[in-house]
Amino acid sequence: MAAETTVFVMENALKPTMMDVAALARVSQATVSLILNGSSGARFSEATRKRVFDAAEQLGYRLANKSTASAAAGVAPANKIIVFAVDELTTDPWMSMAFEGAREKALELGIIVTLGVFRKGEDPDGGIFSICDGQTLVGYIFGTILTRKIEPPEPLMRAPSVLVNCYDQDRRLPSILPGDVAGGRAATERLIAAGRKRIALINGQEGLDNPRDRLRGYKQALASNDLGYDPDLVHYGNWEPSSGYEKTHALMKLKNPPDGIFCANDLMALGCIEALKELGKSIPGDISVVGFDNRDIAQFTMPPLTTFHLPMFEMGAMAVELIADIAGGLSSSHDQLKVECRLVERQSA
Repeated sequence: MAAETTVFVMENALKPTMMDVAALARVSQATVSLILNGSSGARFSEATRKRVFDAAEQLGYRLANKSTASAAAGVAPANKIIVFAVDELTTDPWMSMAFEGAREKALELGIIVTLGVFRKGEDPDGGIFSICDGQTLVGYIFGTILTRKIEPPEPLMRAPSVLVNCYDQDRRLPSILPGDVAGGRAATERLIAAGRKRIALINGQEGLDNPRDRLRGYKQALASNDLGYDPDLVHYGNWEPSSGYEKTHALMKLKNPPDGIFCANDLMALGCIEALKELGKSIPGDISVVGFDNRDIAQFTMPPLTTFHLPMFEMGAMAVELIADIAGGLSSSHDQLKVECRLVERQSA
């Protein structure tokens, strides 16, 4: 079986980002991406659209080249096209961010990326996969909101294709995934570095890939630092603030409560922080808290949340590069890439 590779990525801090536009326009990153890219399924008020476009112009954020602008206006785009099909757009911002990364990288290569939703049971040769009729198809990107195993739609097997945040168990197609095991380990080690000895994990829903892998990383960090694994310190939530709040109260009722809590996403970390404040605990004085995802809200918690960046933007850009290589006749011995979830240091740990 071909080797799995971990990829490390770096940010360009000098270039205005989608997050900068979102902050100035007072909307989410997902809203910025959907508005600027003219998604046909998105419905926003004219006032919201104007705020986003005004913020992008003020910051000098690069919206598109001439070909992309024409596509947004309904004019036939330039020759080469990549179809980015996703299973969902609205629940979380992840696929919008991956699309934004793909779009920006494709612009550098003179390729247009078009976005659409593929729904289970849909004719695999219709819908989003027929959108490039009359164009020169470079390939397909297929992405999912949840990291999971999929059965790739048939059109992906007939053109250069890359999976983002999902994988084909038989590895017939290359996939790009977040490094959840390494991220879970790094998050736990960040709490250990803060001097914490009894570290709890508020994980996501049991049975999903992300919680499984972040738990593996958590256990690896404990073992490597001679800290025993206590199943009483691992609780499963539902990714929402309410479960972070409830599980924190349960953890703090233990005879030997934790002095550090790793929350498997930032939303549960919000609930965790509120519960600790309610219990009169100082953060990070009494208890350190680390999140995961680096959502917009993480920088506005009190204290601001130390977290790990979910590299969806970078994964989208890498998918375009990989498709361009495959279309150009290059092949790689690595059929699954794991992208580093880098630490975003703030004040909660």
